[in-house]
Amino acid sequence: MKWLKGLILGALILVVGASALGLFYILPQHKVVLVTGVEVKRVDHDGVINAENPADGPTRDVYFINTEDPDSKKVVVYRNEDTGWSFPWYFKFDSADEQARAQGYSRDTQQLALIRYYGWRIQILSVFPNITHIEATDSRSEPFPWFNTIFFSVLLILIVAIALNIKRRKKRRDEVVVS
Repeated sequence: MKWLKGLILGALILVVGASALGLFYILPQHKVVLVTGVEVKRVDHDGVINAENPADGPTRDVYFINTEDPDSKKVVVYRNEDTGWSFPWYFKFDSADEQARAQGYSRDTQQLALIRYYGWRIQILSVFPNITHIEATDSRSEPFPWFNTIFFSVLLILIVAIALNIKRRKKRRDEVVVS
């Protein structure tokens, strides 16, 4: 019976870990950057089309925004693609407008931009975070993540309520068995 509890606990830890990683990927993040350039690349399901990766299916144009951290000078490339009605539900339909804004910011080398994005930059897999919004800013400080705070607070309350409900049912069941 001990091994079953260990197996259940291990599975629960895996589910919680995978859920946490998934939430970290899809929840919005903010970053203050300098926009250094913009470009459009033709991609298919394998990634960017080039001599090493010829097109082998339907293709689409994807906007890319090149940025630099104003303090560390670390370069990060972001994807600027519509999410449309698909998951994650950002309902973003204005990638061309966001690209035009980014192009305007790239002309002024001192103009800071606040970007909202989701996703990770994984260089070895050519994965780019997707920008959902970009705007000019004068401040180097990033805004407080209100949405994420409220989301995790509600999630925590829900988990505590479920745990208390399970504990109450177990206590009630133990009282019935003792009687």
